[in-house]
Amino acid sequence: MKNRPIDTSGIPGWLNRYEPFLLFMFAALSGGILLFIYLTGEVLEGSTRGFDEAILLALRQPASLSVPLGPGWLTHAVRDITSLGGTTVLALMTALVTIYLLLDRQRAIAIFILVSVLGGWALSTALKIGVARPRPDIVPHLVEVQDLSFPSGHAMVSAVTYLTLAALISSTRTYRSTRVFTVAGGILLTLMIGASRVYLGVHYPTDVLGGWCAGATWALGCWIIARRYISPSRNDEGVRNDAPPPE
Repeated sequence: MKNRPIDTSGIPGWLNRYEPFLLFMFAALSGGILLFIYLTGEVLEGSTRGFDEAILLALRQPASLSVPLGPGWLTHAVRDITSLGGTTVLALMTALVTIYLLLDRQRAIAIFILVSVLGGWALSTALKIGVARPRPDIVPHLVEVQDLSFPSGHAMVSAVTYLTLAALISSTRTYRSTRVFTVAGGILLTLMIGASRVYLGVHYPTDVLGGWCAGATWALGCWIIARRYISPSRNDEGVRNDAPPPE
């Protein structure tokens, strides 16, 4: 008996094309969640304290722990970089991008971005309260801080905001070069902001790692949902923006 070809006429087109890729993304999402749970457990047990304190001390002058390594201008630059992960800057960025997408007739993705970012911020606050890790006190803080330490709010919220914005905005762009640049820019900003928190002595390295992990996982989950349920290539009238003009 000859093998008959499998009939795929009843399978949606998106499933035929994207199923392996989405399965890989779901695996990455699950891995991110498990990694964050593992890291949280290690932090609660105090297993990471030696590693954390060694990194913080290595970034300071041995003769005076209030003086970080590097020239004076570097400390000033790091303070400027860390402000990019502050609530004011991120809220302004999110508002501007949302308005831009609304003007670009991308109403669904604009609303989804706003909800995704606000949800990530709420999750960051809940995790901080749940873990309740005090700020590091082994070195003087170079900027004022008041809330709890794990996960780093700057690291997580900047990852939530910049990675979510980058991933969802890139999906609306036509050219690969602009998509790659948008995502790379979001990743670079996230890494720089997180690293600045350790340099300034206001977070343990594991606080930042936890923030990156949770924020990136949240952004990935939002991207998967958007890719499945939101079509950025259609405007509010249901016409594909990248479709060829009618003959």
